[in-house]
Amino acid sequence: MTALHNKTKTDWTRIAQELSPVAIIDEPVLVKKRSRDFFWYSPILNAQLKGCFGDLVAQPETRAELAHCLSVAHAHDLPVVLRGGGTGNYGQAVPLHGGLIVETTGMNRILEIGEGFVRVEAGALMADINAALKPHGWEMAMFPSTQDIATIGGFVAGGSAGIGSIANGALREKGNIISLKALSVEAEPQEHVFDAEQALQLHHAWGLNGAITEVTLRTVPTRDWIGCMATFDSYRDCYAAGYALATSETIGRKLCSAVEARIVSYFPRLEGHLPAGRHLLVSLVPREDMDAYRALMEAQGGTVDLALSEEERKARGIPHVFEFAYNHTTLQVLKADRSATYQQYGVSDPADVDAVARLGAEVGDDVWQHHEFARLDGKIVAFDLPIIWFTDEARLREIDDTYRAHGFSVADAHTYHVEGGGLKNADYRHLAWKKRMDPKGLLNPGKSRAWEAVRHLSAPEIEAMAKD
Repeated sequence: MTALHNKTKTDWTRIAQELSPVAIIDEPVLVKKRSRDFFWYSPILNAQLKGCFGDLVAQPETRAELAHCLSVAHAHDLPVVLRGGGTGNYGQAVPLHGGLIVETTGMNRILEIGEGFVRVEAGALMADINAALKPHGWEMAMFPSTQDIATIGGFVAGGSAGIGSIANGALREKGNIISLKALSVEAEPQEHVFDAEQALQLHHAWGLNGAITEVTLRTVPTRDWIGCMATFDSYRDCYAAGYALATSETIGRKLCSAVEARIVSYFPRLEGHLPAGRHLLVSLVPREDMDAYRALMEAQGGTVDLALSEEERKARGIPHVFEFAYNHTTLQVLKADRSATYQQYGVSDPADVDAVARLGAEVGDDVWQHHEFARLDGKIVAFDLPIIWFTDEARLREIDDTYRAHGFSVADAHTYHVEGGGLKNADYRHLAWKKRMDPKGLLNPGKSRAWEAVRHLSAPEIEAMAKD
């Protein structure tokens, strides 16, 4: 067996033998498939990453097998990329330098369910976790729209918010990650335990600074959620209704997503269920609050077209409402036309409905608005995940500048560097832990702009840069 490219000069037949008894995949077509995530949402990333792939896939099923994979990688200086369900959008699971892909989906056991928490292995699917929690009266505080294929380890390493964030905040909110465990990449990998505060040093680090083995997450009491879809004549009214629901002190909600009518026209499975040409507010509301929800939507000028329990939804053959929210919205459009992409913008003042409307009128017909409401640091925030009809990067950056001119922030969805999106700047606390956990820098190489400049320093020296 030879390398799939010239980025690594390694006897992969020997590596496969040394990885035994861990299951491997060496079929080139399958290795290439597991070298991809959803980076193709971005035409910029697609051009940069479509030719990047690993050389061999290992599929550990236990902590000991994962440690063995990391030990072999350390012995041979192999680049390592950890992979869950591969649902990231920024190339988090794409090997830039070839090497070993470690797929953790076999480590999927649910270890403990208790009062307000669940403890699981990193490869557990979030849909399976939610299903296991429900008979005990609990549910996950949040999960992404890709819960059917996304793993909890991948979500913690590469995600931030999701369905439930409007009520319970983002993953980084205090108490949402209770603890996690991760293995170092050494001759004899060591498992480290990170409490709630320390866990943030591995959260959203894209697997750069440790191989997550186990996660303990906050759970919340389950409720009888009704999937709601209300429509509006104008996007301004739709967004205003979303903000009113997001800030309501009497109506519970787990999802609040405003979607422009032009995007809704790309939702074929809702055809016949919603009136054409109207803007859509997608929500999850507890059954006991439905009367108040209906009254609020009516007061905001909307019409509640769908309000379905889980059983009713299944009977009518309609997808989960969250499949029309977050980046599933982008996916629905991309299924029909790959010339679309998206971007991530923070709304400076979520209460300023007129500012959102003014921006929508100014950006141009190649930008279609879509807002999500969430809770961060105890406050309601909104962010725009618009559909953008891509022509070239110059036009994309022009759109970015228009948003900035209106006071909106930009978290670039078109970079594979961990510092380039939500983090924006180097996180030296992350990099200090990388030095401790991955002294050779084998984990996901090339994904941090700052690592090469600090890798020669000690962990305390790197951490001191964060204080500076």
